[in-house]
Amino acid sequence: MPQSKRVDVLNRRRIEPNNLRNFLMNMLTRLCALLAAASLAGCVSDGMRMVDGHVNNAVSLVAGPQGEPANVAIFVASTRRSEGAADDGRAHFSLTSIGVPLNHHAGNVERPSFGGADRRRHFTVLSKRNMDEQEFCGEVASHVSGRIGNSRDVLLYVHGFNTSADDARYRLAQIVADGRFSGVPALFAWNSRGGLFNYESDKEAATVSRDALEKLIIDLSHTPGVGRIHVLAHSMGAWLTMETLRGVAQSGHADLDGKLGEVMLAAPDIDLNVFRQQVARLDPRHVSIFVASNDRALSLSSRIAGDRPRVGAMNPNSAEDKAELDRLGVAVHDISSFSTDFVGHGAFAEAPDVVRKIGAQLTAPRPAEAETQAVIDARGAASTEAAPAPLNQKVETQPLAPLAAR
Repeated sequence: MPQSKRVDVLNRRRIEPNNLRNFLMNMLTRLCALLAAASLAGCVSDGMRMVDGHVNNAVSLVAGPQGEPANVAIFVASTRRSEGAADDGRAHFSLTSIGVPLNHHAGNVERPSFGGADRRRHFTVLSKRNMDEQEFCGEVASHVSGRIGNSRDVLLYVHGFNTSADDARYRLAQIVADGRFSGVPALFAWNSRGGLFNYESDKEAATVSRDALEKLIIDLSHTPGVGRIHVLAHSMGAWLTMETLRGVAQSGHADLDGKLGEVMLAAPDIDLNVFRQQVARLDPRHVSIFVASNDRALSLSSRIAGDRPRVGAMNPNSAEDKAELDRLGVAVHDISSFSTDFVGHGAFAEAPDVVRKIGAQLTAPRPAEAETQAVIDARGAASTEAAPAPLNQKVETQPLAPLAAR
């Protein structure tokens, strides 16, 4: 620290009261910013929360032998590149098996504090098989073949800023386990640099990935036997998702020809005016947002953007914010009281009650499709296709009741 600044800090007689107050507020703001930045993408709580842990209807979560971790098979499309490689936005594909430990507690992603991972106590990558795009789609079709009703659905997770590859796939596996999702999990891993001070470069990387995400969504919707395509996106990933769906809508397929299911945006790091334009291209009944007025990470994002409000930090208890949310026509869930840490950015997955409600919304029965089975013939085509059912108009979400009716 330069000598002049050290004197200002230590010798209070040289600091006017207003300057001292401004200095202290600035230091507090910097501290909050660092804490928020550390969690802007997806906070993994260290708290332990007891749950049943028995997943009896998640056909994508296959229990291993007694005493072994359960396996979650995740289809991954990734635009990530090795160090120094050009970011061209092209996707690479794989099928990854994630081990969920026997001692898993809802809301947690158990990772080792130091040393190597223990398969029985930590989330681990059990296997990974790289494949080309055609093989990827064929494997998805194979996984849904024989499934009935909404177990034919795909849940596509799009992560946020400052998220590593392991963070993203472990988070999705945890959501599948805790939410008891019964369909096929898929991950879109865009090229986040995984650094606290790379916000702007991550935004550019997300932008470069729009075409790859759009192609993935369209390909999944055309995959034989697949039911609905649900999207769960967090933080900056919500911006990427809505930009992509806006592009899909402009091409004339706003609802993926009846295949678009729930679009769930957790702590969306999206400017309010931008979000209005994005939603205007879609049927807002598809869209749910999870907001928290005490989300300090989004407060930091707002400051970076010149104090422009972020959708995910809106306060439904404010008359002004509630009026804005009502005009959007989307379903709104206030999860401010479910924050699990100081930053409050990861409650959608870290708070057991919230992630279970997300799972319940994704797996809500669709009576018209309850008996429909995906059967893939020798040519790879679905011999039985379900007619798209109307969107569920009411989902039991207490204590996360929607504030804006669908």
